[in-house]
Formats: sequence, C-alpha cells, structure tokens
Amino acid sequence: MAKDLHDGLGGMLSGLKHSFGHMQGNLVMTPENARAFNRSMDMLDSSIKEMRRVAHNMMPEALVKFGLDTALKDFCADINLTGALQVDYQSIGMETANLNNTTAITIFRIVQELLNNTMKHASANTAIVQLAKSDGIITVTVEDDGKGFNPDLLTETRGIGWANIKNRVDFLKGKIDVKSEPEKGTSVLIEFKI
Repeated sequence: MAKDLHDGLGGMLSGLKHSFGHMQGNLVMTPENARAFNRSMDMLDSSIKEMRRVAHNMMPEALVKFGLDTALKDFCADINLTGALQVDYQSIGMETANLNNTTAITIFRIVQELLNNTMKHASANTAIVQLAKSDGIITVTVEDDGKGFNPDLLTETRGIGWANIKNRVDFLKGKIDVKSEPEKGTSVLIEFKI
C-alpha cells in the first residue's frame, strides 16, 4: 500500500504539478487569479510532501531497501543524532533472518514505539536495543536507564502507545515481558516465532 501510494498517487500529483507549472506560463490571468493559482500550487506541493511523509511512515525506505536490521540501526542512529537519548543498537544472527514485510514493519513499529515511550516518559540517558535470531525465534530487547515504573500499571493505562505495542505483539503471536522498578530503569523482552 505504501509503495502504491508513493509511486501511484505520488506520480500523479507530481505530473499534475508539472502540467500546471507548464500551463502557468501560457495563461493570461488577473492578479487575483494568479494569487489563487499560486496558492493552489503551494497546496499541491504540501499535498505531495504529506503523501510522501505518510508513505514513508507506513513503510520506511530503509526497511524496504535494506531490511529490518538496517532500518533499526538507522533509526537508532537518527535518535543518537538528536541528542535526546543515546541508543546502542546490537544485532545477533539477523543476517540469516528472512522476514516478510508485514513481520518486519510490525517489529520496526514496536521498537519505534518503545523508544518513543523511553524518550517521552523515562527521563533516560541511554538505551540498548537488541535484535537477535536463534533457532526460529526473534528476540527484541529494549532496555533503558530511566526512572522506571511499576509494570502493574500497564494494565490500567489508557495510552494508545502501549495498546499499539501489545496489539502488534499479539498480531505476531509473540510474548512480552516487562521488568521495571522505580529509579532502576526498564527492560522489555519480546519473543516471536518465525
């Protein structure tokens, strides 16, 4: 769907922009119509950018081109560049992992949401993301040195982030284990069969 959105709709919108740009030089317009035309061209530009952003969020380009391992490595490196959190990414045995796109994007989104939660709520300085494959099992570990919390509170949370993580783990028929204590950081371990 992301590829169709980017290539199909994106191509049509870009073609439309090119056609309108070419027509603009051949039209005689009142100043008011010229302003309206320019506003419309700006809106078309904004629509193209928004469509690309949505397509990228649905299926990050690095994930499509290079796979889950590289996409997560790049994502963690991007977080490091912001200075918001220092993330150490570790990969074990993933060079032999053959994941379908649905599984890869689901795991990517889980890690993305866990790190977003860390940055938003944990007041952490460092985190570790580890992706490992062994004997038909993918293990995802995300740990931080933040302020921690009582994991029992997760059953009462109404936040959409945790619900999304849980739904994605359930979708892949995985298991999730959260260990945390106040002032002792958080460790999330997730396992999936592949």
